[in-house]
Amino acid sequence: MRIIISPAKKMKTDTDFLESRQAPQFLSESQTLLALLRKLSYAEAKALWKCNDAIAALNMQRIEEMDLTRNLTPAIFAYEGIQYQYMAPGIFQTEELDYLQQHLRILSGFYGIVRPFDGVVPYRLEMQAKLGGPGFSTLYEFWNRRLADQLFAESDTIVNLASKEYSKCISPYLRSHVRMVSVVFGQEIGGKVVERATLVKMARGEMVRFMAEQQITSVEEIQGFSGFDFRYEAALSNESTYVFIQAKQDKE
Repeated sequence: MRIIISPAKKMKTDTDFLESRQAPQFLSESQTLLALLRKLSYAEAKALWKCNDAIAALNMQRIEEMDLTRNLTPAIFAYEGIQYQYMAPGIFQTEELDYLQQHLRILSGFYGIVRPFDGVVPYRLEMQAKLGGPGFSTLYEFWNRRLADQLFAESDTIVNLASKEYSKCISPYLRSHVRMVSVVFGQEIGGKVVERATLVKMARGEMVRFMAEQQITSVEEIQGFSGFDFRYEAALSNESTYVFIQAKQDKE
């Protein structure tokens, strides 16, 4: 079983806590993308990143100085978004970190697929960014089926906790023998399942932590998740989609 999640835009460097264990599997592809990013003007890069001047300046400096082999942070500790805050890998014991290393995969526009203890540097490149190069005009075209093929070579059961932006790298290439279960976290409002973005990110992080703490190896076991008062709703679920509805709903 493999669990796929999205990366986070906000990243940090921390070379003191724990060391990385290996390089990302698609490092040569990352070097190719870095070379393309270095050819962009400031205006082109800012438009690609869709960000303000402060973020653009920071990431232009990162690109100029970027060395993909030095000052590396294990990926699981490098990303700082909401999902990672609620996953809270910093409080995990060795057994839980080993579980993540085996089962968790982070999809990345820049690195492709990242294992938790792959050494990474801060970058900004969303999967939906229209970065072009020889033979491709988007990152979806650049990565093509490489990420899916790598994932399916590791396991025939995928728990999808990634956003659609990132799961789109995997889902078009599903094979008949591969089962991918997408997890929906919603509230039942007016007879419809409504997803709130921040709550979904929190729940995704909490579910990864739940799986690591429980050492879950069967996709059916995640039905027992109850973080944030979510409950598995069998009537709304099927073999490829697990729907969790929040029992107690907080007001906006």
